[in-house]
Amino acid sequence: MLSELPAVLIVGPRATGKTTTAARHARTVIRLDEPAEAVAFAADPDAALRQFPEPVLLDEWQAVPGVLGAIKRTVDVSPTPGRFLVAGSVRADLQAESWPGTGRLVRIAMTGLSMREIDGQIDGPTFVDRIAESGLDALPTPTDPPDLPGYLELALRSGFPEPALRLSPTRREEWLESYLDQLLTRDVELLGESRDPNRLRRFFEALALNSAGIVTNKTVFEAARINAKTADAYESLFKNLLVVDSLPSWWTNRLKRLVQVPKRYVTDPGLIGAALRVDVRAVLRDGDLLGRILDTFVVAQLRTDIPVSVSRPRLYHLRQEGGRHEIDILIELGGGRVIALEVKADAAPNRDAGRHLAWLRDELDDRFVAGLVLHTGKRTYPLGTNITAAPIATLWS
Repeated sequence: MLSELPAVLIVGPRATGKTTTAARHARTVIRLDEPAEAVAFAADPDAALRQFPEPVLLDEWQAVPGVLGAIKRTVDVSPTPGRFLVAGSVRADLQAESWPGTGRLVRIAMTGLSMREIDGQIDGPTFVDRIAESGLDALPTPTDPPDLPGYLELALRSGFPEPALRLSPTRREEWLESYLDQLLTRDVELLGESRDPNRLRRFFEALALNSAGIVTNKTVFEAARINAKTADAYESLFKNLLVVDSLPSWWTNRLKRLVQVPKRYVTDPGLIGAALRVDVRAVLRDGDLLGRILDTFVVAQLRTDIPVSVSRPRLYHLRQEGGRHEIDILIELGGGRVIALEVKADAAPNRDAGRHLAWLRDELDDRFVAGLVLHTGKRTYPLGTNITAAPIATLWS
């Protein structure tokens, strides 16, 4: 992107490695969250930009939002590729009354590390691109996939680089709890908000308990002991801080009675463990939470691959009224083609585990690319025409 575009905007949760990654491509790094560096840009961003060798990384741009207008003006004059990298930890551009980046800044979503990245398997196509191009024939076979406790350990380890790559289990838990504490205090204030951290914590815990779930707003705000208006404000805060997301419900006129309710997710499963103070053994004793963490973990893997998938996929979920048919994750490709995924905490799911996938296959016909039941066992085997059971580790093998 830098070889063709004058400016890119990297957006992701705090501590996902945006600055570390972008700095490798910059000659100058400006930390706008540091007052000493921000003064000149707040006073005269156009003049300040001209003083530094390019490419320039402007980190935490939301601390001095006027810098975006300066980038717009200089890029309009000289759209030479690779001039600016802009990074931020909040989704503040969606709140701005006038966003100057349209046509000048191309967004890159940066999430925590996926297992594919942690294992160094970044050469070649993504999981979604393989299936989109060649269907189930392209499905890799993991050589030594984890068992159920192993998957939970990977999920609770988190995708944030520091705990995922460097820390022991004890220090990892402390790091994640500290991250959550700062999120509920300092980071909320970055958005100009003053909120009760205790109520914020209760609300985040309610979201963590319901991650990967389709629940009413009332269920969440009553669990947090707050009213609906406060809950809406809190959820917006966490979405703007990029630690809570949702999968929209999929729709097509080929199917009837589809529920149009989003499916909420905490974006990193490690934060679920930190919020609820649970480890692998505690999760194994809670069947509901177990399923939610596995689903959250799988979506985190896919969310990381989306920006670099040439098939340009989009993530959804699908549910009919009354739960008659429900599919955990639906990946939509171009032309309405879909890949459907079910996530099971089961080492050997049978044909019945793929019944919703079979229903969707029969309804969509040629638009149904493939169906997968992702499980915690070690074998890959067919469950029906164009439907296969495969280990969750297939996503990064």
